[in-house]
Amino acid sequence: MSFGAAMRVVRETQFAGISPATRGKVRDIYDLGGHLLIVATDRLSAFDVILPTPIPDKGRVLTQLSLFWFNRLRDVIPNHVVSVTEFPAPFDAHREELAGRSMLVRKTEPLPIECVVRGYISGSAWKDYRATGNICGITLPAGLQESERLPEPIFTPATKAATGHDENISFEQTVSLIGKKIASQVRAVSLEIYRLAAQYADPRGILLADTKFEFGMLNDELMWIDEALTPDSSRFWSAAQYQPGGPQASFDKQFVRDYLESIHWLKSPPGPQLPAEVVAATRAKYREAYRILTGHELE
Repeated sequence: MSFGAAMRVVRETQFAGISPATRGKVRDIYDLGGHLLIVATDRLSAFDVILPTPIPDKGRVLTQLSLFWFNRLRDVIPNHVVSVTEFPAPFDAHREELAGRSMLVRKTEPLPIECVVRGYISGSAWKDYRATGNICGITLPAGLQESERLPEPIFTPATKAATGHDENISFEQTVSLIGKKIASQVRAVSLEIYRLAAQYADPRGILLADTKFEFGMLNDELMWIDEALTPDSSRFWSAAQYQPGGPQASFDKQFVRDYLESIHWLKSPPGPQLPAEVVAATRAKYREAYRILTGHELE
C-alpha cells in the first residue's frame, strides 16, 4: 500500500455515479447483487450520534483486525469474506481509496439479533444486574462489583435497533425470533468464539470483557458476518490496569466519551468537533489494540 493510501482519511465514500445501499454509523455498504462491498470509514459515533470529526486509521483498524479474527477462527464457523484486494468494476478504479478498509463479502440474510457474550459485568449488563439481579433472564450471584469477572461467560442477546439503543432480550425471546435450532447454534458458536479469543488475548495483556457478533444465513448455512472482535464491537481492557469496582480503561473511543461528558454536550445532533488531542489519543488506542492483538503495527 502506498503511503498516500495509508494516510488518507475517509469520512464518507463518494464514487461518481454510484450510491451506497446504506450508510451506517461507520460503514458504507454497496449492494452488488450476490455480494456486498463493505467500506469501513473513519467516522466515529458516540452516544448514537455520528460526530463531524473522523479518526484517522479507524476504518483500517476495524477492517484489518476483523480479517485477522475471521482468518484465525475460520475453523469455528464460515465467514462472509470473499476478497480484500480484488474489487469488481467500477470499484476497481478506486482501489487506492478502498485499500485496507474494504471487504467484498457474500450477501446473507442477517439474523435480527446481536449475539453478545460477556465475560465481565459492565455497561448495560451492570445496569440490568443492579436493577434486577439478572441479565437477559440469567440469574447471577449476589454481590458482584462493576467490571467483575463472571463465574463463566454468558450469552446475552439483544435486538437490533434501527435507531437508539439495542434492547437486551432473553434466550426464550431469541428462540421466538429465530427458532430454537438457530438460537442454540448461535449461542454455542458465540460462546466458543469468545472463549478462543479471550484465551488468545489474555497472555497479551488484554482482557476481552464482552463482545458482540452478527450472523447471517446463506443457503441454510450459518455464517459469521459484519465485523469481528474490534474495539467498536468489543470491550478490550488492559489487564495491567484492571481493577474491579468501577469502569475500566479500554482500547476504544473512551477518550471521546470522556471529552463529550466534560463539555456537557446534550447527546443529540449535531455532534461537536473534537479537539486534535482527543483525536490523536483515540487513534493511538485503536492502533495499539491492533498492534497488541496481531503482533505488528498497522501498515
